[in-house]
Amino acid sequence: MTESTLSMLTAVHCGANFVLHSAGFLDGLLSMSYEKFVMDADLCGALHTYLDGVSVDDNGLALDAFAEVGPGNHFFGCAHTMANYETAFRDSDVADVNSFEQWTASGSEDAAARANRLWRQRLADYEAPPIDPAVDEALTDFIGRKKSSMEDTWH
Repeated sequence: MTESTLSMLTAVHCGANFVLHSAGFLDGLLSMSYEKFVMDADLCGALHTYLDGVSVDDNGLALDAFAEVGPGNHFFGCAHTMANYETAFRDSDVADVNSFEQWTASGSEDAAARANRLWRQRLADYEAPPIDPAVDEALTDFIGRKKSSMEDTWH
């Protein structure tokens, strides 16, 4: 994940807006892992949020919250917090943000185990999108003709 993170950060800092091999690959693209795919996709989601930048508008500056709360008080129950707390931060599907004690009590599942559980669940829940039967038949026919017109190769 360190290599993926550094590679993806370098790419987005250099202005890339499309990275073809961004998820799941190991061994210099010689193999892949479903767990790593889930973790890399989670990183890509975080990078999308990161690239949105910091909003410097009335809501982002939250001056109304400072006026409402006043000195020495907390912001947990103010109107601004209530309006923004569900969307202010990106939630990872893979990371565990519980305390060590909570993580231990809930089974000490590491990121790889969570990723394994996630890809298996997502695959089990997958429903193919609807496609017109005539279009499906035409595509299947095209693929069959194309494959039969050439020799099978390793790549």
